[in-house]
Amino acid sequence: MELIKCMRWFGPGDAVSLKDIRQAGATGVVTALHQVPVGNVWTIDDIRERKNLISSEGMTWSVVESLPVHEDIKKRSGNYRTLIENYKKSLINLAECGINRVVYNFMPVLDWVRTDHNFVNEDGSSTLSYTHAALIYFDTEILNRPGASESYSGEELQLAAAYGEILTKDEKEYLTRCILLGLPGASENFNLDALGAMIREYNDISEDDLRENLYYFLGEVCPVADELDVYLSIHPDDPPFPVLGLPRIASTRNDISRQFERVGNKSNTLCFCTGSFGAGQPEELPDMLREFSGRIQFFHLRNVTKQSKKDFRESEHLKGDVDMLSVMNLAIEEMHRGGEELPMRPDHGFLLESDRTRSYYPGYSYLGRVKALAELRGIETALRNLQG
Repeated sequence: MELIKCMRWFGPGDAVSLKDIRQAGATGVVTALHQVPVGNVWTIDDIRERKNLISSEGMTWSVVESLPVHEDIKKRSGNYRTLIENYKKSLINLAECGINRVVYNFMPVLDWVRTDHNFVNEDGSSTLSYTHAALIYFDTEILNRPGASESYSGEELQLAAAYGEILTKDEKEYLTRCILLGLPGASENFNLDALGAMIREYNDISEDDLRENLYYFLGEVCPVADELDVYLSIHPDDPPFPVLGLPRIASTRNDISRQFERVGNKSNTLCFCTGSFGAGQPEELPDMLREFSGRIQFFHLRNVTKQSKKDFRESEHLKGDVDMLSVMNLAIEEMHRGGEELPMRPDHGFLLESDRTRSYYPGYSYLGRVKALAELRGIETALRNLQG
């Protein structure tokens, strides 16, 4: 029994083709119907078209990443009841097409945040990084979020001011572009005014409110998923701490434990992202894997190097603060314990020199992920042979 080797694919417009993915050694594809507006129903025809496209290249659609949760559901406002019903219909249609693993997140407004998409490594390759002072400077001086300074300590504000003093106009614009790319489906249509307006809609929503909204959503959709034998796997917050004054509820070991205690449905599961959790408390990952045994349905394998409590850069998969060897060993044990093959994918990769002529979504260059996938496959093979 082996972990299912997957790579993420952003659909027919992706610079990486399905042939590329197959030739990298993957047997599974992680994708979504990105062309469908958030909140609309995924139809059986659209799902089958995508599934057949993947099957024609000799692979399976292993994981849906993601079936997005509409902001009105997260806020429990507006037309949220209809949107939840649409979500249920999409799950029903996915199950009808034989797809039973669905990833989602419950992060307000931003799906992820990095302050630099082109951090240059010593060897000239580049990676993604996050500097908290840069985020604070963006929040207080570029976005000018009302009351932003109240979210930070005096020391943090001083560090942010010093950071901003050395930025050129072009560097400030680059920082803005990096952060705006964290908006779902981000494109040039998003701007600072739009981001500010979206954040203001959460002004009266506390962390406890957002947590209750998640539990309400799961209480509605999990019974349907249970009947369909579909797993709903939450992706942890990225990064695993509050940004731009927005609440976070899936950042820590305690957050996930509370979710599982409150919602006991078998469909309520976890996408175990070593990069997201690793940016918080990387030393806890082995214990987290043991604690959440039986609740993990998908592995995002990514490594980080932390410069401080809230500063990190994405590192090589085998060199960083995450003990990837222990994680892989426990992932294999988890798969055998459950008696079911589990999917994993290399999450992000370095941008290597030969790939700079192609246009990629940040973190999803081809050669960097091929390198990571090869390394992870090698670790798994060695560990399985040692385990007999």
